[in-house]
Amino acid sequence: MRLLILGAGGYGRTVAEAARMTGTFDQIGFLDDAAENALGPCRDFARYTGEYDCAYAAFGDCALRAAWLGRLAGAGYRLPVIVHPRAYVSPAARLEPGAVVLALAAVGANAQIGRGAIVNMSSVVDHDAVVGECAHVAPGAIVKAGARIAPLAKLESGCVAARS
Repeated sequence: MRLLILGAGGYGRTVAEAARMTGTFDQIGFLDDAAENALGPCRDFARYTGEYDCAYAAFGDCALRAAWLGRLAGAGYRLPVIVHPRAYVSPAARLEPGAVVLALAAVGANAQIGRGAIVNMSSVVDHDAVVGECAHVAPGAIVKAGARIAPLAKLESGCVAARS
């Protein structure tokens, strides 16, 4: 499989590294409006639908990521679930298309990670917690058992979300 990543900045490179380490992708390319190592600008995404099976919008801005993931899916790309091999994801957890779980993160039993959500490095999403669509659990943040992170929300580093 081939993966096209929109955004060649720090987060895009981190996603590419995690994707490479899964061993799932034969080729990874970037689109970016400013990076020299990119195939072209983000607006050219439709040009690569025959060449790349999967695509991911690697933007930290949750609303921007959501908008781009919609455009990519609408163009026929599959939105992959990317889990770094050094993360733990319970077999009973549910990860929706476009979800990313990075190194040293943990996702507990019956947790739900929404479409396009980020579970960043060293963060914890405990059992029965829900991370909404395109939300972001920042490095070192904790979503306690049964807690919910709203769609498009960001739980900052060091913060703890508890069940209300």
